[in-house]
Amino acid sequence: MSWQPTLAHYLILAAGTFSIGLIGVMVRRNALILFMCIELMLNSVNLTFITFSQYRVDLDGQIFGFIVMAVAAAEAAVGLAIVLHIFRQNRSVNVDEVTELQQ
Repeated sequence: MSWQPTLAHYLILAAGTFSIGLIGVMVRRNALILFMCIELMLNSVNLTFITFSQYRVDLDGQIFGFIVMAVAAAEAAVGLAIVLHIFRQNRSVNVDEVTELQQ
């Protein structure tokens, strides 16, 4: 008799990782940590999409998961470029110290 994870197990894991990412976004002020927490939240959404795709036996969730991964890759590239530019000017990546983007 082997143990098989159910739909609830995957959804609990996705909710937990999303919560960790959300707490990280709300608490931390380092831009790199913020990007990592946003990526964690996107990965938990991917897990939910793929879980429901397997549960419903269709490919829609996997297609949405692929789209989310593409958006996450673009977000990471643009976000890291912005962080690098801010670091070169201010020597800090603390989002509270950055006033350059405010009007």
